[in-house]
Amino acid sequence: MAEKYDYDVLYIGAGHGTFDGAMPLAQKGFKIAVVEADKIGGTCPNWGCNAKIALDTPIKIYEQQKQMSNILEGNLKINWKNNVENKRKTINSLPDMIENGMQSMGIDVIKEWGKLIDKHTVNVDDNKITAQNIVIATGLRPNKLDIPGNELAHDSKDFMDLDEMPENISIIGSGYIAMEFATIANASGANVTVFMHSDRILRPFYQPYTEIIMKSLEDKGVKFVKSANVNKFSKENDKLFVEYGNSQKQATDWILDAAGRIPNVENIGLENVGVEFDKKGIKVDEYLRTSVDSIYASGDVADSGQPKLTPTAIFQSTYLMKLFAKETAAPIKYPNIPSVVFTTPRIAQVGVSIDDAKAKPEEYTVKENDLTKTDWYRIMTNDTIAQNAYVYDKSNQLVGFTEISNEADNAVDSLLPVIELKLNAEQTGKIVQLFPSISSDTWGNM
Repeated sequence: MAEKYDYDVLYIGAGHGTFDGAMPLAQKGFKIAVVEADKIGGTCPNWGCNAKIALDTPIKIYEQQKQMSNILEGNLKINWKNNVENKRKTINSLPDMIENGMQSMGIDVIKEWGKLIDKHTVNVDDNKITAQNIVIATGLRPNKLDIPGNELAHDSKDFMDLDEMPENISIIGSGYIAMEFATIANASGANVTVFMHSDRILRPFYQPYTEIIMKSLEDKGVKFVKSANVNKFSKENDKLFVEYGNSQKQATDWILDAAGRIPNVENIGLENVGVEFDKKGIKVDEYLRTSVDSIYASGDVADSGQPKLTPTAIFQSTYLMKLFAKETAAPIKYPNIPSVVFTTPRIAQVGVSIDDAKAKPEEYTVKENDLTKTDWYRIMTNDTIAQNAYVYDKSNQLVGFTEISNEADNAVDSLLPVIELKLNAEQTGKIVQLFPSISSDTWGNM
């Protein structure tokens, strides 16, 4: 199909914002190139979702054993070195697997840095490659605090590849990464201190639930410094220090800078061709098109107004595949995209939030449940933290759901068809869940 150009579509970046759409597009006969200077697969398989869950799975089992210690006797201990080795074993093959998958479909995978020259041309290792359409899918990277001594801190990639768990860890931040890694480090034996930017954690989530998570971590020994105002990292002899507040400082062995993530927009030639971007990412319209009509953006680097999550990137990449294949000419229409924090317990949500619903009582009704008293599964497993809330509109249609529990992610997943497809009571009544199961209980409480 590419007659005037070398390729029909050229992707810069090789994460979910690329390969979920690039592979089916290649299967349809389009000539595709993917340019990637780092690991194939991007953040999610290598330094994000997959790696994190590999490390977290033993943590969840460890916490469940403690819950049921009256039945499951013994004192479990996380072997951090073996946990990291298992993580490496389970994810190290993913880049080759993804690359081989793309190549098997005829995609040219070019392992070099790509930089835009004009609206149809990318410079790759001093070679000019042209494409009818170009997709920027370069993702996000860890932010680095702009304070003295920031070279002494580490990022999330470093944490997930630690050979040994330090005795004392200081974590800067209070978002997804900070809370998930505080959970993992604490269960793995480290003394953890979290230095917060404000007095709240996990701001996108229902705060009464996040306060429960914070209290749970405190009960396990995690220390929180609210509104810490971290202003310097320093080193004296072999000891690191976090300096904060009004001339306060705390000694530590290892510092994790988890103060957010920023888009990878530098040194890819956006300025050369007039692609508009800011600190939130690359500006896109309702077709994921940038300010240059032949250049699109997908995944975390796109400032689309949607959560910067893997499911978003997959959906955007798949949408662009349909757009380029002329299977749709419509603007992108996002489904309800769920989100979860893999702490112990988890917190997950989808659709209309509890806060938004309570702010508009004329439009929504909220039904809250304490599952530790009513749900057979949670009683059986001795759960002490398990709550959820169903949000209904005035037609009694389920439009939102939030849960805090060890099974919050599975509970949210089970309700997605009800919310997205707007299933009514008659339709949901025709669906018989496995019993007993978390899904059965979640549906039964609707």
